[in-house]
Amino acid sequence: MPLINVIPGEKVPVAPMNVRLPVWRVPGWLLPLWWLLRGLVRLTVLAVRYWWLSAPTAVGLWVWVRLGGLVLGAVVLAIAAGCLGWWRWHPASWLRFGWYPLVGRWRRLWVYRPRWASTMATCGLATAFAGDRYVPQLLAVRSDRYGDRVTVRLLPGQIPADWGRAAERLAYAFRLREGRARATARADRVELRFLRRDPLAGTVAPLPVPVVPDFDALPLGVREDGEVYRLRLAGAHVLIAGATNSGKGSVIWSLIRALAGGVRSGLVELWVFDPKGGMELGAGLPLFARFAYEDLDGMAGVLEEAVKRMRRRAARLRGIARQHTPTPDDPLLVLVVDELAALTAYISDRKVRDRIKDALGLLLSQGRAVGVHVVAALQDPRKDVLPFRDLFPTRVGLRMTEPEQVDMVLGDGARDRGAVCDRMPETSPGVGYVALDGVREPVRVRFSYLTDGDIRELGRQYRRLCDTDEQEGAA
Repeated sequence: MPLINVIPGEKVPVAPMNVRLPVWRVPGWLLPLWWLLRGLVRLTVLAVRYWWLSAPTAVGLWVWVRLGGLVLGAVVLAIAAGCLGWWRWHPASWLRFGWYPLVGRWRRLWVYRPRWASTMATCGLATAFAGDRYVPQLLAVRSDRYGDRVTVRLLPGQIPADWGRAAERLAYAFRLREGRARATARADRVELRFLRRDPLAGTVAPLPVPVVPDFDALPLGVREDGEVYRLRLAGAHVLIAGATNSGKGSVIWSLIRALAGGVRSGLVELWVFDPKGGMELGAGLPLFARFAYEDLDGMAGVLEEAVKRMRRRAARLRGIARQHTPTPDDPLLVLVVDELAALTAYISDRKVRDRIKDALGLLLSQGRAVGVHVVAALQDPRKDVLPFRDLFPTRVGLRMTEPEQVDMVLGDGARDRGAVCDRMPETSPGVGYVALDGVREPVRVRFSYLTDGDIRELGRQYRRLCDTDEQEGAA
C-alpha cells in the first residue's frame, strides 16, 4: 500500500482507488447484425478497390441471369474478338492500354500483395511502434515488356536511399532479375523498378547522323524504355569511365558520329588525343582537325594551344555574349582524350605532366561557356589519377571492377540509386549509366556500336569539308 507524508516524520497509508468503467451490455441479437454489416463494408471496399475484377463479374452475372448463358458466351466471344482485332490492327496501343495494365493489376494481386508484408519486414522496411506494426503501402504496379514499376508510399522517416539499399533484396524476394529505386515527383512516394529481362541486351546499331547536330540533344544510344538517349554537350564536359573492354570506344565513336554532320560543315572541330599510339581512334583521322598520338610533349603543346584559343575567344565575347554560338568561322572545339590517365598520372616527365594538368584544369574550368569541351575516357577513376573529375558535369559509368568506383565516378550514393556498374557482365560492352549534375537519378543506356567498317565509312562520307576542297583543288 502506498504511503504519503501528512506530518513531517510520519507516514499514513493511503488506500488505492478502484475505478470501474461502465459496462455496456449489447443484446445478443445485435452481434450477428454487426458482423453482417462489417462484412458488407469490407466487401464494398474490396469491390471498389478491385473494380477491374468486380465490375466484369457483376455484369457477367447480370447478363447470365437476365439473358441466359448463350448471350453471355456471345458477349465474351465478341469481347475476345475485339481484343484480338485491336492487337492485330495496332499492337503497340493494345499492349500499352490493354494488355500491360491488366498484367500489372494481376501481378499486384497475385505476386506482390501476398508476400508484401513479410518481405517488408525481412528487408528492414517495416517498423513497429507502441505495439502496432507499420508497413509501407503498395499503391500501384505497372508492367511492361521487360518488368514492373511498383509505386510505394513511404513510412515517416524513410527516404528513397533506404529503398535503394534494399532494392536488390526486394528483387530476389519477388523472384525477379534486378531491382532499383528512384524518387518520384511526390516526396512521400518511391518507385521500384524490377526487371524480368534486360531491355538493353541487344547491340544497338549506329544511329542516323544529323545533318546539323543539336548540341543540346546528340543521339548516342538507347535508354531502358526504348527511347533514343540524347546527350547534352552544350555547356558541359563528359567523363567516361570503365574497365578494360567495357565499351568506352562505343561512347566516344557514338559521340563523334553524332557530331559528324557538324564536322563536315565546319561547325565542329575535333582535336583528338590517343596516347595508345593512335590505334584506338586513328581510323577516324579524316574527321579530325588535330590528331596527337605519339609525342607526349606535343600533346601538352596542343592542349596549351587550345587554352590560348579559349582565352582569345573569351576576350572576343566579353561583354557581347555569355554563351558561344558555333559558326563555320568560329566552330565548337571538342577535345577527345581516349585514356586520360596516360596524360595525368602515368608520365614520368614531371614537367610535361604538370603542363598537361595545368592546361586541362583551365579548359575544364573555363571552356564550357566559350565552346571548348573536353570528352575524356579513363579506366582508373581514383582521385590521384584524375584530380579534377568534379569539373565534369556529365559522367558515364560503364562496367567497373569495384563498388567504390561507382560513387567515385557518378557521385556519392549513385550505386544506392541503382547504378550497379560493378555488377555488369562482360558480355554487355557499351552499357552504362549516365549521371548529370543536378539530376538525382542516373539513366541506364546502351550506346551504339560502330564496327571498323562503319568508322571508315563515316570518315569517308563526313570528312572535313575544307580537306575535301583541298583534295579537289589538287586534283
